[in-house]
Parts: sequence; C-alpha cells; structure tokens
Amino acid sequence: MAGFPIEPSGRIKTLPPYLFAAIDEMKQKAIARGVDIINLGIGDPDLPTPAPIVEQMRQAVGNPKHHQYPSYEGMLSFRQAVADWYKRRFNVTLNPAYEVLTLIGSKEGIGHVPLAFVDAGDVVLVPSPGYPVYPVGTSFAGGTPYMMPLTKAHHYLPDLRAIPKDVARKAKLMFLNYPNNPTSATAGPDFFKRVVEFASEHRIIVCHDAAYSEIYYDDRRPPSFLEADGAKDVGVEFHSLSKTFNMTGWRIGFAVGNKQVLAGLGKVKSNLDSGAFQAVQEAGITALRHGDTLADGIRAVYQERRDALLPGLKRVGLEVEPLHAAFYVWVTVPKGFTSASFTAHLLEKAGIVTTPGNGFGEAGEGYIRMTLCTPKKRLLEAVSRMEKAGL
Repeated sequence: MAGFPIEPSGRIKTLPPYLFAAIDEMKQKAIARGVDIINLGIGDPDLPTPAPIVEQMRQAVGNPKHHQYPSYEGMLSFRQAVADWYKRRFNVTLNPAYEVLTLIGSKEGIGHVPLAFVDAGDVVLVPSPGYPVYPVGTSFAGGTPYMMPLTKAHHYLPDLRAIPKDVARKAKLMFLNYPNNPTSATAGPDFFKRVVEFASEHRIIVCHDAAYSEIYYDDRRPPSFLEADGAKDVGVEFHSLSKTFNMTGWRIGFAVGNKQVLAGLGKVKSNLDSGAFQAVQEAGITALRHGDTLADGIRAVYQERRDALLPGLKRVGLEVEPLHAAFYVWVTVPKGFTSASFTAHLLEKAGIVTTPGNGFGEAGEGYIRMTLCTPKKRLLEAVSRMEKAGL
C-alpha cells in the first residue's frame, strides 16, 4: 500500500522551532564533536529537589487512591496549601474553592489561557523580550500578539502609555512576567498599580507569570501582582514549583486570582487534560508548607553563583544588568556581534552554550542570556575560557 504525504497544519508550518529545543540540539551537536560544554543556556535547575519533598512523593506514590483520575481543579488540600502560602508570603487572601486552580506546571496554564478568552482578530499584549509561550499560545488561539518592548531605558517594564489606543481597545489579554525572564528585572507595587488601572480602563485580562518570585537576592523580596488594590478584579497570577524547589521535571503549578478567569481556564483544561497526578500534589503541599526554609538554602546557592559570575563577566569586558532576582544574567553583546553571532562565537571559541536574546523577541537583539543553573566551579571556568579566548 502506497503512503501519502502528511501535511502539518498551517499553524505548525508557521511556528518557529521552540527556542530551548533548538539550543539543546546545538549543545548535543557540540558534545558529539567532543566539546566539553558548559551549559549556561537553559534555565533548568541543576540542584536536586529537597529531600522532604521527595520523601512525601515516595510515600504518596504507594497510595492506591492516587492511582485513579485526579480532580480537574486539583485536590482541595493542595489548593488550601496554596492559599495558606499566599497569605503568609504576600498577605493576599484566596478562597481555595474558586480562586486557586492546580496546573500541570505553569507553562500549560499560560499556553491554554488564550484559548479561553481570545478569538480570531483579538489582540494580546506580549512583552518582548519574553517567554516564547506567550506569543505562541496567542497564535494558537487565533489572536494577534502585540509586542510591548522592554528596554533598559524603562527598566525593562512595558511603557503602558505607548500602547496605541486602537490596540488597547482590541486587546483581550496582557501577559507580564516579574521577576522577568530573560532580563531578571523586577517590578514594584507602583507598576502593578498602574497595570490594574490600565487593565480596568481597557477591560484587559492581566496574566502575570510569577514563576521566579522566590528566587531573589539581598533580601529584596518581589511583590505579587495580587497585592495591588483591584488586581483580582482584572486578572490572575501563575506560579510554578519548578524553579523555587528544583522541580522542573515534576510538572506542578497553580493559577490564582479572578474566579471567572480561572473558571474559563479550568473549562479548557477539563477538555484537554485530566489534572495533575495527586501524588505530585501531595509533594507540592510539603513544598508549600515548608517552603520558606527549603527555599532559603536554594537562594543562597544562586546568590553565591551570582557573586562569582558577574564580577568575572565584567572583568572580561562584558556589560551585564544588575541581578536582584531570578537566575538569569542579561548580557549586552560586544560591538561587531549580533545576538546569534555572539552565541555561536562563545560556543565555538569557549565551548559555552548561551541563549541569543532575539530568541525572546526582536527587542532582545543585542543581548544574550546566561543562567546560574550550573555549579560555581563551572561558572568560574566559563569566565576563564572567555579570558583565554580573548573576549
């Protein structure tokens, strides 16, 4: 029987390769050539998940009640733990029954939320540079991403006044992300207050990605968007246990805030997935209940790495942004290079994998992103290799 050509859909044909998959492919090719790679490309914690979380998971996996389908919205005990953590951490009150929704990692929630609220022709306000899932999820839903440039001049915060009024009228959603990936910029209460006012005026749903809220340094604790007066009236906040507790492989997160937004997202999810494995939720409860102590040690490791890498990068002549949160280092490329060419140069001359800034959007051109997700010794070696390469 003869086969026939299998044609992907138009949306897949126009979709660029996922940035981090492309970086991984580049890394694997270098390894195959025998290069000793120092991977500063992908933000995947190299530290193990804390032992108490792993032990709770080990016990929960053996419980037969967790071997059946979970509830779509998540276990009430997990959602209660989220609400308790929010009250302790941000002094924000949440009703776990309808203001907390369990996610299979925050990425799927962020990718799915446009399906609940965006129709063909609607506009979604997206930060550039930013997490690639924001524009991709928008496009999958038939919406049009409108890129809000994040520039050094504006402290990597979007200039809401620069958004044209006709764009604001068509906008249904706005994605924000602080502490920010890839720039590591932070946002304060005054900015979130302006966001609430802007969203309320234009009837825009705010989706704030707070995946890095617990990775901070020098006791500069980032606020929650939901701390702003009226924030729950206009939007939701996405969280993940991945970065805070080194749980990227576990796939557990949550969204909190406006109950109507969560209900819409929940309806999409109930038709596309069957919820998060309950044993993972049990482990998540342990993480949230003991998170302050567990996260302190993780933050200390990243702070030590930051304090080792940044002076070294400056010593070799690279311009870097101050780093007060997240584990990303936003580096200006030297004169004569583009983001892509400097990334290739570091790989070829020093065996260092980084991420080109333009992979996060046009406004990222002229920068590369490095991560702190590798041991201090290897970070110092990366600096040494750059010095030997004459950077």
